[in-house]
Amino acid sequence: MAKQIQLKGRVFLSFEIEAVTGLHIGGSETGIEIGGVDKTVIRDPLTNRPYIPGSSLKGKMRSLLEKYRGLPQNQRIGQGYIHSCGADNKEKGRQDYARCDVCQVFGVPGERDFATPTRLVVRDMHLSDESAKRLEETARTDLPYTEVKVEVSIDRVTSAANPRQMERVPAGSIFGSAGGDVFVYSVYEGDGCNAERDVERLEALFTAMQLLEDDYLGGLGSRGSGKVRFANIQLGVRANGSYLDQPQQIGEYPSLSNLLQERATIIKEVKRALGLPA
Repeated sequence: MAKQIQLKGRVFLSFEIEAVTGLHIGGSETGIEIGGVDKTVIRDPLTNRPYIPGSSLKGKMRSLLEKYRGLPQNQRIGQGYIHSCGADNKEKGRQDYARCDVCQVFGVPGERDFATPTRLVVRDMHLSDESAKRLEETARTDLPYTEVKVEVSIDRVTSAANPRQMERVPAGSIFGSAGGDVFVYSVYEGDGCNAERDVERLEALFTAMQLLEDDYLGGLGSRGSGKVRFANIQLGVRANGSYLDQPQQIGEYPSLSNLLQERATIIKEVKRALGLPA
């Protein structure tokens, strides 16, 4: 019997991310001979500007939320592991999935027959025009839009120094989405989906954002890189039945702490906008 699932609406979050310390999100190493940089950052091939891939942002938030919730790391992804309901036991996974905020929000492989649509889409975030202009005109960067940080590791046997050059986006740089919305969060009703519970799971997304602010994004975080801050957050809703109208604005928040102070009200207002019991 085919599943029947209805989209009740979508929640849109736009915001900026500020690099509080230098930010390193790794790119291709094919050109490291040029300039002698050992670890390069990822760049937009059209503009040559650094950017934050949506996959990096989403993956980091998921990883932090999994550990915060103490979930088993049961599925191998590349060189590491993530939590994924049903990876090691399909029937247990089916039961766990119904109450797993991480897998409901961030997704599981589509071939699992109990899977429902992933709730969260995360867009790439590009270096803002203002930051790019400032870096071009006033900052003395080592490479276009970036600095080179020299780190030295010490061989514990020979005590020999091994210097490495790491490329970073300088502190103070601002990233945003060209289309405005960075997070697109879908709310569903139907087989395996509960619209009210989907809205309440926004709390898990907000938690992941706070965990990220307290941790780091990208590489070299234990050595000072990657501290970021969310700013100028805007939240709106498109509801089924009026989807082609302008999104209903729920609120604007200068910082993540401002949003978190209003999170209970936000969840009530989103439910009301989607015609759900508040």
